[in-house]
Amino acid sequence: MKTETNKKSSLSVAVVILNWNGRDLLREFLPSVLKYSDGANIYVADNASTDDSVAVLKKEFPEVTIIKNKENGGYAKGYNDALKHLEEDIFLLLNSDVEVTENWLGPIMEIFYEEPKTAAVQPKLLDYKNRNYFEYAGAAGGFIDKLGYPYCRGRIFDNLEEDHGQYNDDTYVFWASGACLAIRKLSFYEAGALDETYFAHQEEIDLCWRLHNLGYKVKYTGGSRVYHLGGATLNSMNPRKTFFNFRNSLFSLLKNTPGLSTLSIILIRMILDALAAFKFIAAGKFAHFYAILQAHSSFYRHISILLKKRKNLPKKKEYYMHKSIVFSYFIAGKRKFSILK
Repeated sequence: MKTETNKKSSLSVAVVILNWNGRDLLREFLPSVLKYSDGANIYVADNASTDDSVAVLKKEFPEVTIIKNKENGGYAKGYNDALKHLEEDIFLLLNSDVEVTENWLGPIMEIFYEEPKTAAVQPKLLDYKNRNYFEYAGAAGGFIDKLGYPYCRGRIFDNLEEDHGQYNDDTYVFWASGACLAIRKLSFYEAGALDETYFAHQEEIDLCWRLHNLGYKVKYTGGSRVYHLGGATLNSMNPRKTFFNFRNSLFSLLKNTPGLSTLSIILIRMILDALAAFKFIAAGKFAHFYAILQAHSSFYRHISILLKKRKNLPKKKEYYMHKSIVFSYFIAGKRKFSILK
């Protein structure tokens, strides 16, 4: 495992915002990034937008460096294409719908300075519209259960906790949110960058899993706070999001689960996915039912490719804190992270 020098003067920072037809979001959220990101270089990577995003950036935000991607390859390819042009030591991948706050970079960078083996960090993610509550896509740091279901400190499934300072700590987590993900450049490329087969959703979980398999750590800091609008690209009612979440979770399990238990874990997960599909039918959400069928079909088509990506897997390593977040939430009624244990 490679490590980087611990000298503060050596760590340069690139804040990189991926944009696709997000002119209005840039106008709303980019000013806070420019105001509070002292010492960082600010980039907007445009994913071949068809609106006037680039023109607006040139006219209204001339201090921002624009990177023009040739196509809209989604989150993973969009960032991979953009980051290869950058030389900074720390990449901070920031959604275009995130408002940052004063000194948001300070606590993040302090962790990188003091902990060479920590490869990725995320701040506290709060809801932009309901500012006293945690935001769905990361909250106070993420985990997965044995079957690959993601959950967060401050958010389990659709239950969002109010922020009372209960997660103001700094602590190690399993995954850091792609909405605001700070990562060492060397670690990013050692892990293999973002997997472009995911296109969008849960690719940060896969990346953080690969970092763990290499011996790195991922951390959350409650000392940094940002506000995420969420759903700016795909909201929870969009069947396309259902497709990506179900498919990409299976991708991560096959790629990263250590040992011979992989097959049994995926089979159990498929049974639970089938139950979720029939639940959508019962609710009259037929598009979401079809999205799950498409997700599994796509997973089958990618199996041979995914098997080739099973690299650096430890012989035995528990990647989960709880065996079944589904049981804890739906059966045991434990709807807050603080009472899971």
